[in-house]
Amino acid sequence: MMTDPLSDMLARIRNAAQSRHETTEIPLSKIKLGVAELLKDEGYISDVKVDGRTMTVTLKYGRDRSAAFIGIRRRSRPGRRLYVGVDSLPKIQNGFGIAILSTSHGIMTDRSAREKRVGGELLCEVW
Repeated sequence: MMTDPLSDMLARIRNAAQSRHETTEIPLSKIKLGVAELLKDEGYISDVKVDGRTMTVTLKYGRDRSAAFIGIRRRSRPGRRLYVGVDSLPKIQNGFGIAILSTSHGIMTDRSAREKRVGGELLCEVW
């Protein structure tokens, strides 16, 4: 039994990028699909495809075969949830990274949350 599926997803993406794999397969859920779509929109991964109950994530690399992201970290965990208000949203790497939040308006980046003036659960950080 997996206690933290989102953390498993981030670990699979991080491990695949370190091993220079083209794709990685992840069990499907709504929240993981939302996070993957945000990573695609922000340019950290190339593509997301849903095949039945699995999701295939195509990773993105630079010219020197380095991953499009340097780091990816889970912040809120099942044992310690981390909620932030709109005034205390973090700036990741002085604005070069993103924080992904789960809000009452759906899953969004920290920039979108600042524009909409909403806070929520800080799921992860990518830079």
